[in-house]
Amino acid sequence: MARKALITWGGWEGHEPEKVAQLFRGMLEAEGFEVAVHDTLACLEDAEALRGLDLIVPVWTMSEIAKESVQNVSEAVARGTGLAGVHGGMCDAFRGNTLWQFMTGGNWVAHPGGDGVRYRVNIANSTSPLVAGIADFEVESEQYYLHVDPAVEVLATTRFPVVTWYHSPNGPVDMPVAWTKRWGLGRVYYNALGHQANVIDHGPAQEMIRRGLLWAADGKQAAAGADVARFQAPGNHT
Repeated sequence: MARKALITWGGWEGHEPEKVAQLFRGMLEAEGFEVAVHDTLACLEDAEALRGLDLIVPVWTMSEIAKESVQNVSEAVARGTGLAGVHGGMCDAFRGNTLWQFMTGGNWVAHPGGDGVRYRVNIANSTSPLVAGIADFEVESEQYYLHVDPAVEVLATTRFPVVTWYHSPNGPVDMPVAWTKRWGLGRVYYNALGHQANVIDHGPAQEMIRRGLLWAADGKQAAAGADVARFQAPGNHT
């Protein structure tokens, strides 16, 4: 039986959400997935349908979402459905929803210099198969400054500052570019690259994301038979 993925896209058009969604669709169909693509958030309203998926891929930027829809995604991921995305399409999707930020592991706050900044992506010293054999590489795009959950496993970083701005007096910092996170029984993958489709449609960036999508989806089988109740506690956490 083919694994099932849901891609939902929309929001700010500057991030080319439809093109990025179709890029993801091609990656996943090449791996044998059955892929549903929607240009609305209504597809996140069916909690049971989401729990039946192997993977959810959001491609939204600077948008608003119903609290109940985020809770539906959270509960699906907690039970094993993977969540994976890139750039503002995942970690600047819904600025007003803190559960989304908690689940995804970070939140965009700035990109000093705007688009067209040349910077290096440094692969972390990691045993993760998600970056095995991938060497450091350069990109010319937005360099994302993010507020990042300390619980994530960092797969790649970039050095700030490249462009002088008000953050520069703080000195150099290594900002995560790609990471993984666990959410209940589920797996979450994020990559800050992907301002537009042509940044991630080739080379090491594309390969990193392909592996991340598959890793997140593989969590569904890994979670089979496990009980999410061991992670739950009384009270409202949202």
